[in-house]
Amino acid sequence: MHIDTDFLAEGGTAASVPLILQIPKNTTERERSIPRLFVRTLSRSEGPPWNVLISRVYRDDIGRNAVDAFRVNVIHARQQVRSPVTNIARTSFFHVKRSNIWLAAVTKQNVNAAMVFEFLYKMCDVMTAYFGKISEENIKNNFVLIYELLDEILDFGYPQNSETGALKTFITQQGIKGQHQTKEEQSQITSQVTGQIGWRREGIKYRRNELFLDVLESVNLLMSPQGQVLSAHVSGRVVMKSYLSGMPECKFGMNDKIVIDKQGKGGTTDDPGKSGKQSIAIDDCTFHQCVRLSKFDSERSISFIPPDGEYELMRYRTTKDIILPFRVIPLVREVGRTKLEVKVVIKSNFKPSLLAQKIEVRIPTPLNTSGVQVICMKGKAKYKASENAIVWKIKRMAGMKESQISAEIELLPTNDKKKWARPPISMNFEVPFAPSGLKVRYLKVFESKLNYSDHDVIKWVRYIGRSGIYETRC
Repeated sequence: MHIDTDFLAEGGTAASVPLILQIPKNTTERERSIPRLFVRTLSRSEGPPWNVLISRVYRDDIGRNAVDAFRVNVIHARQQVRSPVTNIARTSFFHVKRSNIWLAAVTKQNVNAAMVFEFLYKMCDVMTAYFGKISEENIKNNFVLIYELLDEILDFGYPQNSETGALKTFITQQGIKGQHQTKEEQSQITSQVTGQIGWRREGIKYRRNELFLDVLESVNLLMSPQGQVLSAHVSGRVVMKSYLSGMPECKFGMNDKIVIDKQGKGGTTDDPGKSGKQSIAIDDCTFHQCVRLSKFDSERSISFIPPDGEYELMRYRTTKDIILPFRVIPLVREVGRTKLEVKVVIKSNFKPSLLAQKIEVRIPTPLNTSGVQVICMKGKAKYKASENAIVWKIKRMAGMKESQISAEIELLPTNDKKKWARPPISMNFEVPFAPSGLKVRYLKVFESKLNYSDHDVIKWVRYIGRSGIYETRC
């Protein structure tokens, strides 16, 4: 298996930046060698100028015309290319785009597409961590750094270590490797790259050991005018910041339905039926590479050695027993052909002790609207003609409360016989709880070598629920 990746820029007077990688599989020693390594510049007399600045080749079965084929058939294609995979002359191009930069992987073999895209996105994350936005100017200014990153991330085309924290221990921000490393530091780097814990270096020390855990969820909803839920799901992330000394091991537990059910069968819970109501059913989840999946499969516990600093521990998705923070009740009445009366009531559905923030309700209006008169009980409302919507903003709203807005919409006469399609009312908000019902049951830290225990670690847990696509038909 091999990957040929290109950075290409388009448009304006900017030049494109192709970058070529290859990942061979089941190859001989001759095929594992690097036949070519060069930097070249191309120019065109017609169309946007472009050139190749960085090039690295591990196999010769992908020719230089692959870059031209990608440019003609994808970048400068007459029709918009929507698929992230394009086949040209028995060659597959996997591509992602960042601003005017194209990152493409090219192969002639039947490769794992998910693995290819995972590598492309990881490469984008690494570059963003080193020099910020992936732009043409930044790539030009950091081409030496990109070469060094490729040398560390890929070994003869095989992906190795792509963890940003580990890479920054031996590749500096300026892209210049340290010249005055001691033998001890060099041995730490070698063990970190070749060992099992590539995401954390040894010898980390803090005066105060702290652990921050954020449960960030996005709730998506489509509701009918009668209040029937047509579709709903929650996409969540568990983001952690760890400032722990040594090489600690953490255990994280949540009220996952599988965990609760297993405890109920074993008789470890007093009332399995009652605890089942407090559990959630996670449909699917993905973990950071530090999580030991074998323990999760057998014990249903998340055990890991945390990276230093901020990282995303897991992602998950759930579709059952979702707590909908707000209910939107719309009422639209047509008064003749030149007037609409709109009334919208929002009700908060959470504990009175909690406060929702950054509430925004967008009520669509017809295209032939000539004027709007708005009366709202709370917050501020304004008609925005450029957006064809009434925007209603409320700073804060407590749980188990309701508020309403009324509007009279004047319409211009029109010869269009089609009725107004009535787009859905959308809503944005932020609440201090997890709409999926996820709760952190425990978060423990173990460090055997250093003299501190789980009780010595200061732990912070925060829940934030935000609206995704939260719409109600009217």
